[in-house]
Order: sequence, then C-alpha cells, then structure tokens
Amino acid sequence: MATDLLDLESLLESWLIALRGERKSLSTIKAYRAGVEQYLRFCESQGLPRELTKNGVRAFMASLADTEPATARLRLQALKLFARWLAAEEGFDSDGVLAVRAPKLDDKAVPDLSEDEVRRMLKACKGQTFRDKRDCAMLLLLTETGLRASECLALDVEDCDLQACSLLVRRGKGAKGRNVRFSPAAAAAIDRYLRARRAAGNPATGPLWMSTTGQRRLSYKGAVDSLKKRAEDAGVSNFHLHRTRHTAAVRWLSRGGSETGLMAQSGWSSRKMIDRYVRTAAEDLAAAEFDRLGLGEL
Repeated sequence: MATDLLDLESLLESWLIALRGERKSLSTIKAYRAGVEQYLRFCESQGLPRELTKNGVRAFMASLADTEPATARLRLQALKLFARWLAAEEGFDSDGVLAVRAPKLDDKAVPDLSEDEVRRMLKACKGQTFRDKRDCAMLLLLTETGLRASECLALDVEDCDLQACSLLVRRGKGAKGRNVRFSPAAAAAIDRYLRARRAAGNPATGPLWMSTTGQRRLSYKGAVDSLKKRAEDAGVSNFHLHRTRHTAAVRWLSRGGSETGLMAQSGWSSRKMIDRYVRTAAEDLAAAEFDRLGLGEL
C-alpha cells in the first residue's frame, strides 16, 4: 500500500490504543506520541509529504543534530515501532524506515549526590508541614533505593510495608515488577509522612505521594519543583531527580554491595548500566578499594 494513502494522524491514534492494550506505561505512550507528532510537524514545516519514508526520517534525524542523542534515539525508536505496526496492520513497507541508523549516545556521566549534599537537602526538609514530611520521606527513599522517578511516584500506600521495610514496584521498566528494600530510618520517615497525610484528609489508601493541594497524586513536575527547591535551599547545584538513582548505585557499591544485588534492587537487566551510573565516582570507589585491599603492603 502506498504511504501517501495512509492517514498517519488517524493511524497514530489507533497505534496508541494498541499500545494501551499492550499495557505500555503512560510515559512510554506519551514519548511515542511525541516522536511521531514531532516528525509530522517537521514534514509540514519543510513542505514534505506527511508520509513515513526513509528520506523523510533521515532528514528529520538530521534536524535533531543539536538535540540530546538519547532524545533523538527515542524519537527514532517511536517512528520505527510505528512503522512496524503499520506494516502489520496496513501493509506498509517499513524496510526503509527501519534501515535509518540511530545517533550514537554520548558517553556522558551523571554525577551522584555526595553524602554531605544529601544531608543538607534532608536538613532543608526539616519542619512540621505536610510538604516537609513528604519531601523528607521521598528524598530518603529515592537516595536509598534508586527507584526511578516514575516508579516512586506510581507507588500506592498499600505497596509499602513499613514493618518489613519493603515496597512493591508493580510496574517497572519493561513492565517488570520487583520488591525493593529500604532502611528503618526511611520507614520512620515514611510513617511520619503517612500520619501527616491522614491528618490532611487524604484517603487511607491510594497514591502514596500526594500533592499539597487537591488531594491528588503528586505529579512528576510537582516532585521536581519541590525537591529542586530543597536543593536550592541546601546549596546543591544542578539537582535533578535522576541524580538520586545514581546516588543509590554509588552508595551500594561503595559499601561493598554486589553488582547482582544492585541490578535486582534497581531493576536493571544489563550490567553495562552499572558502568554508566557510577562512572563519575569510579576513581573514589577505586581508591577506597585500593585501601581495603592493602595493595601497598608487599
């Protein structure tokens, strides 16, 4: 079937319905929609036919040269998956689109938070307000467990067992669930927050992390804005939520934790993710290991 006969905007909606039927996460569906819609807008802005072609996709990828490589790869992934779906559903010839190569990812290191930076941010959360108690508990949990922000924000009250210091991630990356441990100190902070949560009139069940207004689940933007403000108050520069995941990985390995255990705790299926997450702390980890091994003693 010729691609100019395909109504890509309408078929995009059908594809997204199919993805929801496959139980893809809302964040994944949002990202895939953004990729296809950005491509269609690009075609329109360049006076190109609104069709999915190898040359069109290559031109689109060239236009993303100044974009973060990870973002560009995600956009291309969306187009390739859409093309595969069109091939299965509409007889579309997807070979050309699938042949387009993704840009190479930068080997960029993301710094972890130092122990002092974490302590300062926790100190900035000290207080008696609902938001103080929520942010303190959330920051402790993130830096201890290495939860992805989406996993943390999707937690419900019933997913968290304070007695066992364990929580259930029902749907991690790749639709995989897992159990994650946290410390008694984090359990105490979460309990303190839950008491404030009940006092604020929130229901006993449902979303763990609540907005300060409207009795609704805390959004990603709400979490980012709130914790960034804590970082500013603590004098911690360049804070973003992903740094807490790096922090948990570095802390795990620096205390002698195994890579296998870290992969299970963090929900990783590939060991190469460990290298990416701890690269900025590699020299410190190596120095600590040198001292521990006593290699200076001949």
